[in-house]
Parts: sequence; C-alpha cells; structure tokens
Amino acid sequence: MTHRDPPSRILVIEDNPDLAFGLRNNLEIEGYAVDVADDGARGLELLRATVPDLVILDLMLPGLDGFRVLSEARQAGCDMPILILTARGEETDKVRGLKLGADDYVTKPFGLLELLARVEALLRRFGPPTGEPPRALEAFGDVEIDPAARTVTRAGQLVELAPKELDLLLALVRHRGAVVSRLELLREVWGYESAVTSRTVDTHIAVLRKKLEADPASPRYILTSRKAGYRLAGS
Repeated sequence: MTHRDPPSRILVIEDNPDLAFGLRNNLEIEGYAVDVADDGARGLELLRATVPDLVILDLMLPGLDGFRVLSEARQAGCDMPILILTARGEETDKVRGLKLGADDYVTKPFGLLELLARVEALLRRFGPPTGEPPRALEAFGDVEIDPAARTVTRAGQLVELAPKELDLLLALVRHRGAVVSRLELLREVWGYESAVTSRTVDTHIAVLRKKLEADPASPRYILTSRKAGYRLAGS
C-alpha cells in the first residue's frame, strides 16, 4: 500500500491494551503513523496536540467516554474523520455517535480488513482533492480487484460479492501468495479471538471459486494447501 510522504497519522483511543496493540501494529504495517491513548482524557489531549488525519475512537472508555471525546473534539473545531468502535448490537450508540459528528463506525468484534478498508476510504474521502496517487489494483487471471473501492470484476464484468466474501478474498490478496490457515482467516475476516470448529472459511472459499474461477472444481488461483489452509496464486 502506497501512502503520501509523510504518512497519514492516525490516533487510536482504545482502553483494551490487546486491541490497541493489534490496531497499532496492523496500521503501522499498512504504512500509517500511529499514536495510542488508553483513556478519553489523554485521547482528547493528543487529538488537540497532534491534529491527526483520522481518529479511531472506542465509545466505552474509562472516565471521559467516547461520546464526550467526540462532542468536545467537534465543538473545538476538529474536523478530521472520526471512526467509532461500538459494541455489537448497540444501535443507539451508533446513532448517537453519528449525530455527534462521527463519520463512520465499526461494530465489535470486527474483521481487520473491514476496518482497514474503512480507514482508507475515510482518508481518501477527506484527503486533498488533487495530487493523489492512482489507486493500486490487484489482479489474477481475468479478475481485477480494487481494494479501496471494494469492487471486483471478471473479464471486465462486475462480480457481486457479499461483504465477507470480499473480505476473505482481500485477506488472501494481502498475504501475497502465502498459505493462510483457516484460523488466521477466521481471525482476520470474522474477528474470532480463539480457535473454533467452523466450516465458514471452506464454504466462503467454495463460493469465491464458483464466482471467480473458470472451473471451480479445478481452481487455478484460489488454491487449497492440504492440512494448512488456502493461498491465492498469481496475485
């Protein structure tokens, strides 16, 4: 992934140390500069001091919660995009956050690729209108993927993929031909925290092959590595 020089700066305000570490690590791998705050007061202080390009804000924070951080940031004139993290099923939190000025939200537990795609989309939407480098496309066979736009074409025709089908395909693309275990894919795409017995990955792989392979029964690109996982050839 190619970014402007200097890289976009992201502030993560999250009190769960494991999640904060994972977010920081993966965002830095993608080329972003990252600051982390583990409570709302410190997050608001860093937001004002560093003026990041984007904020990832957990709503449930100790002391000064995410709603207060969001409200005070907007009242102070901070206009960078803010992506909120909400608990699963808390529709009222999403609505309240958006009304207070959030630009997007991701529901916990979330897939890493979904969050990265939303971060990139927000930075692109709120970034400078000119001088942007062309979007990087991925391709294998007659399939072309635009990760930023989250679109897939085959022989020039748009292929309709469900969100998790696309996330799974992007996970394989991101690993650049390396074998990815089912457990890794479950963690990256579905946000599972520990090993589970599931045919979810296999089922979604079968659907991807049906939609993207000329002969799904003998795939050329979406390949199985026996007892290890899956990999994408020619990416």
